[in-house]
Amino acid sequence: MSPRADTTSGVRRFSRTERWVHRTTAALMGVCVLTAACLYVPPLAELAGRRALVVTLHQWSGLALPVPVLAGLASRAFRADLGRLNRFGPHDRTWLRAALHRDKRHESRPAGKFNAGQKIYAAWIAGATVVMLATGLMMWFTHLTPLVWRTSATFVHDWLALTIGIVLAGHIGMALADPEARKGMRTGEVSREWADRQHSLWRP
Repeated sequence: MSPRADTTSGVRRFSRTERWVHRTTAALMGVCVLTAACLYVPPLAELAGRRALVVTLHQWSGLALPVPVLAGLASRAFRADLGRLNRFGPHDRTWLRAALHRDKRHESRPAGKFNAGQKIYAAWIAGATVVMLATGLMMWFTHLTPLVWRTSATFVHDWLALTIGIVLAGHIGMALADPEARKGMRTGEVSREWADRQHSLWRP
């Protein structure tokens, strides 16, 4: 019997450190999004009140956003998964073509531990976080940069924040539609049947 023949047993997908990084990053991102909404949406601003406190929470949660990922680099499993996310192979292009053509057959969407959509999302959100951090610092420490830089930073920060909100909503929606993926992030394990079906090239 092959190692993956038993579809009833579970396989390890994420380590405890990886789950901690994901949860902590999600919590910090949630605070950033919620406080941003309270700063820019008038009804929410009135409901929250205490604008100075909201601004402080927004600034410090944004500043802390890279910390879980940096701390996670101490984990071998986390570094290995970062390497997987950063590699884009021929099967990922096949997966993307099938996704763009709305081909939902699993055999037409080959994937390793992470599919092409997850890799693109991870790269995009990492880049967006860096840009948000840089522009946020320019807006926070106003004496360090000229006015034109701060004006441009504010424009980029505000519109990128809106885009991040939309992308995060899509990410959460896809997670809600896949209970097994949520279980993998919650407990660290997924079923072999799910792994074979959704990530046919992954060999845990």
